[in-house]
Amino acid sequence: MNITLKALLIASTLSPSLAMASDEHKPITHTVGVFTGVTINDGESDSSYGLEYEYKLNQDWGVGLVYEKTPDAHHEDGITVTLASVYAHPTANWRIGFGVGQEKIGGHHSYTKDLIRTSVAYDFHLASFGIAPSLAFDVVDGDTATVVGLAFTKSF
Repeated sequence: MNITLKALLIASTLSPSLAMASDEHKPITHTVGVFTGVTINDGESDSSYGLEYEYKLNQDWGVGLVYEKTPDAHHEDGITVTLASVYAHPTANWRIGFGVGQEKIGGHHSYTKDLIRTSVAYDFHLASFGIAPSLAFDVVDGDTATVVGLAFTKSF
């Protein structure tokens, strides 16, 4: 069983207890986002872009998925990151994440490796839209890559 599936199973086990702790008067929200930024690894920085989704269980907790591409990384072979995350919201604007997933290295002999991501973002809200400067650290085989950028979000 791959690590992403394990993370989703853990999140689904936690979600009923976290959802019961929520305020019944607050709606459960969905947030979708488009990310653009750079990934810095081994002294090189490459453009990254991707999609994000978060399902807020209550005002303090959420679970989500991330799909991110860094097409020029790894000697132009490209890297694709997919992961599942759990998010803590200590305030309405801060989002702290922990995720697990996989990094796929492209090229003629593509392969995947397990990945662990820790992240932090600060959401500036304007009605149901947001802009979130984001910082993440991806650990793969003991090496750490830094991902920094902006997410443009829509909540509903």
